[in-house]
Amino acid sequence: MSHTILVVEDEQVQLEAISGFLSKQGYEVLQSARPVDALAIARERAVDIVLTDFKMPGMSGVELLEALKKMNPGIEVIIMTAYGSVESATEAMKLGAVDYITKPIDLRQLQLMIRNTLERKLLVSENRQLRRQLSERFSFEGIVSQSTAMSQVLNIAGRVASSSAPVLITGETGTGKELVAKAVHFAGSRREKPFVAVNCAALSENLLESELFGHEKGAFTGADRQRKGRFEMAEGGTLFIDEVGEIPLALQVKLLRVLQERYYERVGSSHSLPTNVRIVAATNRNLEAMVREGKFREDLFYRLNVVAIRLPPLRERREDIPPLVDAFIKRFASENSKKISGISREAMDLLMKHSYPGNVRELENIMQQSIVLCRGEMLFSEDLPLRVHEPFSEKISVLEMEGTFTEKVEAFEKSLILSALQSAGNVQTRASERLGIGERHLRYKLKKYGLK
Repeated sequence: MSHTILVVEDEQVQLEAISGFLSKQGYEVLQSARPVDALAIARERAVDIVLTDFKMPGMSGVELLEALKKMNPGIEVIIMTAYGSVESATEAMKLGAVDYITKPIDLRQLQLMIRNTLERKLLVSENRQLRRQLSERFSFEGIVSQSTAMSQVLNIAGRVASSSAPVLITGETGTGKELVAKAVHFAGSRREKPFVAVNCAALSENLLESELFGHEKGAFTGADRQRKGRFEMAEGGTLFIDEVGEIPLALQVKLLRVLQERYYERVGSSHSLPTNVRIVAATNRNLEAMVREGKFREDLFYRLNVVAIRLPPLRERREDIPPLVDAFIKRFASENSKKISGISREAMDLLMKHSYPGNVRELENIMQQSIVLCRGEMLFSEDLPLRVHEPFSEKISVLEMEGTFTEKVEAFEKSLILSALQSAGNVQTRASERLGIGERHLRYKLKKYGLK
């Protein structure tokens, strides 16, 4: 396999000498005299190793290291440093550099260092299949992960599973909040009892009350028979209240009463029923901000927020992308009767650099689409959707827009809403999910801005 090494050195003689030596060893070598240009090259090309000088004008080797790791943690970085800066180089290793080498460069030592680094990368890749099978170490009830951020999440989830304490899971849309909720349920003492979910954003206030507590025959128009609510259906088990931030204030009072007194009443009934359910709630909204704004009851917030679990977005845990990709390849290849053995280095590099506004759900969609359209036995970069080929970017700048601050914010909001609607085929439910807001909130914004 051909490996690509990017050499970053502001001294032209050194740059040419090191690049020439590595080229003779059979590596594809890319050159850059400026760290800024090196970042641009790394965005466009699949790079295995970056060999960078420690001190350079404009940006230090450590700053370049941090930017590269933020872009793609899979890129290995070796620091070249003068003897007097060895201490700083060891600090760089704490930030993610794989090794350092002192100047003047011993080319044979460099050759060995690069060979060891590539062998390590290969070993990690080959063992990924085995790591996925060790569910106790790398997953929690079907959650594929190996990042430190998710290890902390799963550690909290595992510790709280055996209790009956309410859990509040927060995170952006598509991060896997329901998966974690199921993990908490199935790892706990209630695993033999039902796991029942209700999505508060998908129902009106009247329907949501009936869904939660059930109703009696004749309670309202169309109620032709008695119906059990989700609390009753989840008796002894776990009730997962998704998008809890969308519950109207009037209904929040009733939910709070159930959590406090452990009794509820069906709609249209005065008879109280006892309940023994474990509550796991989830939201993509900032409930503390909603409490300050008077949109969410403070007492209910503290009742739900006994144990808080924040799911980090995929862009903050890029180490999870390779095992997730492997898992999706296996799953979708089997579902579509395709013999796809893996993914090319260039395609994986593109996936590692993508910003994932839709998080794991977006990666899942990308992989399903790519596998369905793939004609061979290996996924290549050309099999990936066009949006994955766009340059790496974490922020959308609106500074160049004309107008006041308020006008810029409104213009940005309208642009986001229109983009979400277009990508969702003008289906408001899907668009609201992509935006991370409730459907009612989206309808309000559409009316406010006169959008159709």
